[in-house]
Amino acid sequence: MVGGGQLARMTHEAGIPLGIRFKLLSDTPQDSAAQVVGEVVVGDYRDLDTLRDFARGCDVITFDHEHVPTEHLRAIEADGIPVRPGPDALVHAQDKGVMRARLDALGAPSPRHRIVTDPGDVAAFAAEGDGYPVVLKTVRGGYDGKGVWVVRDEASAAEPFRAGVPVLAEEKVDYVRELAANVVRSPHGQAVAYPVVESQQVDGVCDTVIAPAPGLPEELAGRAQELALTIAAELGVVGHLAVELFETRDAGGEPAILVNELAMRPHNSGHWTQDGAVTSQFANHVRAVLDLPLGDPRPRAGWTVMANVLGGDYPDMYAAYLHCMARDPQLKIHMYGKDVKPGRKVGHVNTYGDDLDEVLDRARHAAGYLRGTITE
Repeated sequence: MVGGGQLARMTHEAGIPLGIRFKLLSDTPQDSAAQVVGEVVVGDYRDLDTLRDFARGCDVITFDHEHVPTEHLRAIEADGIPVRPGPDALVHAQDKGVMRARLDALGAPSPRHRIVTDPGDVAAFAAEGDGYPVVLKTVRGGYDGKGVWVVRDEASAAEPFRAGVPVLAEEKVDYVRELAANVVRSPHGQAVAYPVVESQQVDGVCDTVIAPAPGLPEELAGRAQELALTIAAELGVVGHLAVELFETRDAGGEPAILVNELAMRPHNSGHWTQDGAVTSQFANHVRAVLDLPLGDPRPRAGWTVMANVLGGDYPDMYAAYLHCMARDPQLKIHMYGKDVKPGRKVGHVNTYGDDLDEVLDRARHAAGYLRGTITE
């Protein structure tokens, strides 16, 4: 697995019951997954020789991020090592311009968009629609709100162009809420879809995920799952695909969806599946990249809530565990072993049950207590 973050850590955990041997390419020995995986290579995934040396002897390569250069992945494939998802699929999660062009060709619903060349072109894009504000995104390298700007005039549109990469302009969608449709697809085309979830963001970072999305019309949920499965098949995705969506209203006021982003790896909006689904996203990702039969994606309870633990006033963790576990014996805590920085994801909690308000309260209390913003 290329990438040593928490996604690799949790994917490794899912492979342990199957006796899967993991080899990890990590940036540093302190990375989240490097702390727990037995065979760790420390190196730069952007260096082709490093990547080739790492891949030698592996049965399959997969990822916990989308940043490996596409041409490097083609070289690994040419060496005879399966890459899943492959470069022809992964480029759609690496490059937002490529993604939008392909989604347009598939007829997938998307916000109005186009590549822009400078602040004056941004002003022209705004004038072509409903004016400012406009969302600007660097086509490569952004995540968790990084590489994304909301600009309200031509003067404020200069910053994104300083990165030296193409910039995508999108209309700022007046959405009801954010959703995510998570699916997993194997090399021979078997695919499963998890319930569509509501993803609540704070300052551009995922804060809370509710599964399934409350009050989502059954027809719209089915449409979102079908869209995600279609995208996975048409792009040739192998492994987990998260399709981040906006829930909006169409011209007649009826609920509708627009595609926001794609992620081809386990995803924050699927962390609830660790404890809330028959087969987690991590276990199904492992099954998919090894071309094993996929597991049942159905939920175990009426509601599951995932709340991220963000870096803040870090309390004594042992004392925090005592409080949270005594208060809620059903609580599931997942910490990543990461250094604490303000706003950084250092873990998450999962709660489940039949009363949504109660499940939400339990998750938010535990996440807040572990962060140190709740003290009783």
